[in-house]
Amino acid sequence: MSTTVIRQDDLIESIAAAFQYISYYHPADYIEHLARAYAREQSPAAKDAIAQILTNSRMSAEGHRPMCQDTGIANVFLKIGMDVRFEGFSGSLDDAINEGVRRAYNHPDNTLRASVVADPQFARKNTKDNTPAVIFTEMVPGNTLDVTVAAKG
Repeated sequence: MSTTVIRQDDLIESIAAAFQYISYYHPADYIEHLARAYAREQSPAAKDAIAQILTNSRMSAEGHRPMCQDTGIANVFLKIGMDVRFEGFSGSLDDAINEGVRRAYNHPDNTLRASVVADPQFARKNTKDNTPAVIFTEMVPGNTLDVTVAAKG
């Protein structure tokens, strides 16, 4: 098995792009299930509510704008293969992930609402970039890096 090299800039850009993506796209299976529910629904009020959700989802996707005002706390789940090597990092893995979150939440074309506060022991001050992210790291066999992001609000 060969070693996979992960470069800092690639990881940062991937994290930023992933958070932007999930801010305005629902998963396809969710839309498909909702469309089927709409077709089966008997109640006019419920049918109207489902139609509004589908309309909002489409508008969000087409306009690349967040589906919801609360764009959540950034959660990053990593499965790092034992044969992965990180290269060109100026700081820690967490530093790179947080830079990706920072870029996603402060993206000039789609700024996301930052709601995270710095260590609240003395003052509840918003970090203005939604960092630090909540990061879960798991070491696994293999030579791949699997990154899953979630904005939990």
